[in-house]
Amino acid sequence: MRAIQNYINGKSASASGGRAGRVYDPNTGAQQAEVGFSSARDIDTAVQAAMAALPGWASTNPQRRARVLFAFKGLVEKNMDELAHMLSSEHGKVIADSKGDIQRGLEVIEFACGIPHALKGEYTEGAGPGIDVYSMRQPLGVVAGITPFNFPAMIPMWMFGVAIACGNTFILKPSEKDPSVPVRLAELMMEAGAPAGVLNVVHGDKEAVDAIIAHPDIKAISFVGSSDIANYIYQNGAANGKRVQAMGGAKNHGIILPDADMDQAVKDLVGAAYGSAGERCMALPVVVPVGKKTADELRARLLPEIEKLKVGISTDPDAQYGPVVSSAHKAKVEDYIGMGAKEGAELVRDGRGFKLQGYEEGYFIGPTLFDNVKTDMRTYKEEIFGPVLQMVRAETFEEALALPSNHQYGNGVAIFTRNGRAAREFAARVNVGMVGINVPIPVPVAYHTFGGWKRSAFGDTNQHGMEGVKFYTKVKTITARWPEGMTDDSSFIIPTMR
Repeated sequence: MRAIQNYINGKSASASGGRAGRVYDPNTGAQQAEVGFSSARDIDTAVQAAMAALPGWASTNPQRRARVLFAFKGLVEKNMDELAHMLSSEHGKVIADSKGDIQRGLEVIEFACGIPHALKGEYTEGAGPGIDVYSMRQPLGVVAGITPFNFPAMIPMWMFGVAIACGNTFILKPSEKDPSVPVRLAELMMEAGAPAGVLNVVHGDKEAVDAIIAHPDIKAISFVGSSDIANYIYQNGAANGKRVQAMGGAKNHGIILPDADMDQAVKDLVGAAYGSAGERCMALPVVVPVGKKTADELRARLLPEIEKLKVGISTDPDAQYGPVVSSAHKAKVEDYIGMGAKEGAELVRDGRGFKLQGYEEGYFIGPTLFDNVKTDMRTYKEEIFGPVLQMVRAETFEEALALPSNHQYGNGVAIFTRNGRAAREFAARVNVGMVGINVPIPVPVAYHTFGGWKRSAFGDTNQHGMEGVKFYTKVKTITARWPEGMTDDSSFIIPTMR
């Protein structure tokens, strides 16, 4: 049985916790590896390695740090096929989707390669008589990232790319469900020229998370996962004096106005709802057609597109999506489908019981469609995180606008329309953090920032872009005066610019 180990101080290291988790191939349901779970002692070992590397790395000029990231980018691109197959074998997403996962992470690495410009401070000459004021951004120190199973390449790179570029050293705790790619990324970072200890990977469960939260030398935590755990990490991390950005769950809505390009909207909806088996925080699991005519037409057009979807193993180049990540998650999603039917929603297409010939033990779920979903249903209120699309019918623009605005989650939303005024008004008024206008999955480009509202995000700073630079640095402001000669006068009052 393959053993997946921690990666600390530039080399593999066995976890000392005495516990381990099983890593499965979602396509077959068979165990393929075992990952050791870290104890608090392992976390401390990683922190000590990061602390030892910190002074040298922080004092390395930003341009040289950027060169390491340039080299890392090239190595990831060179090893793209290996990384994508490794990712698909543990997560279940199809190879093309895995390559997209890696590429979106690389785009943040590309942004981080411009860190010399992003770290420039501010300067005011002559703020007072002979006084200049300037600021500089300096790294926080040792920082940590806790990442989810659904993007085992992209989200770690979102975090450690910016953090390392800013001069910090990093502790990554990836999901125990698909831990191999993060370890390989750390190996490639060392190969790119980063000193040992700059990027460390520790595996584990809640024990490792709590050790990260409690460790006094970890200055900041970035997290992506469920809202309950995001809230837990935010509250406890802040109580331990750390900066925290914690991204939670989502229930993204797609609003279809009567004037929408229906052909394009249907294609976008099918991809956004069922791509990656719906295991995306920016998936589009709720569609809101405005008006009965729009809803009936949308349903009629959706059904044949859904019927044509091919569910297959990760390496099948013709498959649109593969299995979900685990048997437990498959059971959870199928329970939600049963719950939706019991709640009174119309189950138009049921994906339960889907079997793929030759892979009957794989964690596959067929595409599922509900119509006439109501806002008081638990299946509408909660995140399902599977290949399930729910249709909530609205009579007016105002009713459609209110649905995502009043939902507990506020990660992303999309509107499909040809009306520029309606789109502009929707974007300005909707109570959601990321908005797509005829764009079904509005994940911002790397030089902008990613972050939701309400229970989709805890903390004050978004991920990547300049918000990421701000999160991983502290500002120091210097007020300088160079007098021409000594004076006997002492000043006992606060200096002013009078």
